[in-house]
Amino acid sequence: MTKVTNIRFIPLAAESLGVRSMCTYVETPDIKVLIDPGVSLGKRFRLLPHPKEYKAIERCRTNISCFASKAEIVAISHYHFDHMTPAYTDYIWNFSNVKVAKQIYNDKLILAKDTRASINPSQRRRGWIFKKTMEKHFKQFRTADGQTFVFGKTKLQFSKPVFHGEHNTPLGWTLMLTIEYETERVTHASDVQGPILDETLNTILDNHPQLVYVSGPPLYLMDYTVKRKVIKRGLKNLTKLVDNVPTVILDHHLLRAENWKQHAQKAYKKAQTSEHEILTAAEFLHKPNNLLEYRRTHLYDAEKPSKSFIQWTRLPTPTRKTLIPPT
Repeated sequence: MTKVTNIRFIPLAAESLGVRSMCTYVETPDIKVLIDPGVSLGKRFRLLPHPKEYKAIERCRTNISCFASKAEIVAISHYHFDHMTPAYTDYIWNFSNVKVAKQIYNDKLILAKDTRASINPSQRRRGWIFKKTMEKHFKQFRTADGQTFVFGKTKLQFSKPVFHGEHNTPLGWTLMLTIEYETERVTHASDVQGPILDETLNTILDNHPQLVYVSGPPLYLMDYTVKRKVIKRGLKNLTKLVDNVPTVILDHHLLRAENWKQHAQKAYKKAQTSEHEILTAAEFLHKPNNLLEYRRTHLYDAEKPSKSFIQWTRLPTPTRKTLIPPT
């Protein structure tokens, strides 16, 4: 199995670490890059996140801030808040504030999704607000769609915009990033959901990466907002990806469903027969999986929140957003 030795690849936040994110730190002998520096908690089961989820997002925020202080470049695949940090206070879903955003983006070269082309309305608005509020802190902002940036022996190759899952999805587009150092290549395939689309899979494989970090298909939305056949296509392409890439880190959307591993069994079997490996972000870091979102109802039953937390949940939303939840 081909190992990547000159590219340091460290997932910082992910569903397997208890939150919604694909934030990753990448370092080569030439550069230090922070990819998709966002982290969020999701709305599920008509319940606010459990205190354990708030503890997880606080840990991940600390981790992201630590590595942001090392990074020279920030790459943003798209403008969803689990992939970029907004410059406003919200302790309910994003655990964010202006100080946190400044610490991430200050004096950094920002390589990001175009805010005007191949972008849906909500992301266009978020991207515009992001630039408007943060641009004075950037070292430089450059549109990354389809572009390659060279730093010494390191190349940062951004894909052209690919769909955020299935074709013509209302969720819009995202960028994939391949980091190349000499003969080594790793790909961060943000929110391609499997990938669901054959053309997205082919774009990944054409770069011949030794490691791919990919979001699995959104199993928890099957038969709700995503058709079953679309999910199956994503799982089929995931299996092809595992067959062709020595190391696949599988995380994000797929791990929001309790039966995620059962549905991904073909990919795991293919990894075994191909002598490749498929790991969650936590497993890649040699940590236990800390899957919390799909367990939210169980957590509320098994680990009753404190009175102070319950009081916090009953505050008006604008007030609650400004107060760190007591955990």
